[in-house]
Amino acid sequence: MAFHWGNTAEVIFSGWLGPSSWAYVFCLSVLVEWISHARIPRPGIDNGAASFLQTVMYSVRIGAAYMVMLAVTSFDVGVLIAAVVGHAGGFLLFGTRGFKNKSQAMDNQDPSDSSLH
Repeated sequence: MAFHWGNTAEVIFSGWLGPSSWAYVFCLSVLVEWISHARIPRPGIDNGAASFLQTVMYSVRIGAAYMVMLAVTSFDVGVLIAAVVGHAGGFLLFGTRGFKNKSQAMDNQDPSDSSLH
């Protein structure tokens, strides 16, 4: 198999062809990044409910990430570009401090980020 560029590759489902499949993969990639960086649940929720909600969100994230991975294995260059741009855009929107106010950025900082020390 080799990467190719075209509008006829069937991606995951029979209706996902060409540029429409690129849009689906882009949206799935952004969803994966949003779930990865979302602070769900908020403080004050019962521990049992919080654990259940975190498990559901984790399951959705992993399922969406596997769907993106399966889409990329179609070897369509457009799908690969859509996945990379979707993940990058999602990270820019949800994973960086650029779109958060200062208090949110400091609350959610990663202790391993040495640039903040």
